[in-house]
Amino acid sequence: MAHWLYKSEPASWSWEQQKAAGEKGTEWTGVRNYLARNNMRAMQIGDKGFFYHSNDGLEIVGIVEVCALSHPDSTAKGDPKWDCVDIRAVMDMPKPVTLKDIKASEKLAKMSLVTSMRLSVQPVTDEEWAEVCRMGGLDNPPR
Repeated sequence: MAHWLYKSEPASWSWEQQKAAGEKGTEWTGVRNYLARNNMRAMQIGDKGFFYHSNDGLEIVGIVEVCALSHPDSTAKGDPKWDCVDIRAVMDMPKPVTLKDIKASEKLAKMSLVTSMRLSVQPVTDEEWAEVCRMGGLDNPPR
């Protein structure tokens, strides 16, 4: 299983809205960056990810999982080059992990969230996953 980070502005799509989408989940639409799209094309069912509030909050607030493989993005108006995956909420982070705390951690200095700030869908290494989960109060994080 791979790990990911999904960035969303809470005014556009919040963690509360993601949780309200329920077990069915929702499409992660609107990504118009080739690297982020390619990240989604690499995802597998069950891959876990962090849900990150960008702009307002600047913190990891929850964990999601991929529930549908890459498929055409319904907001792309028929443009076949843009895909999305479907994700569903798994759990709240017991303690949100702020960007400030992530940047202060030597173990996370190479995390994409620190080095590729603008990328909306990012890979997360197993080591980064474990460290962020620890920082968020998850002793036994979902795999």
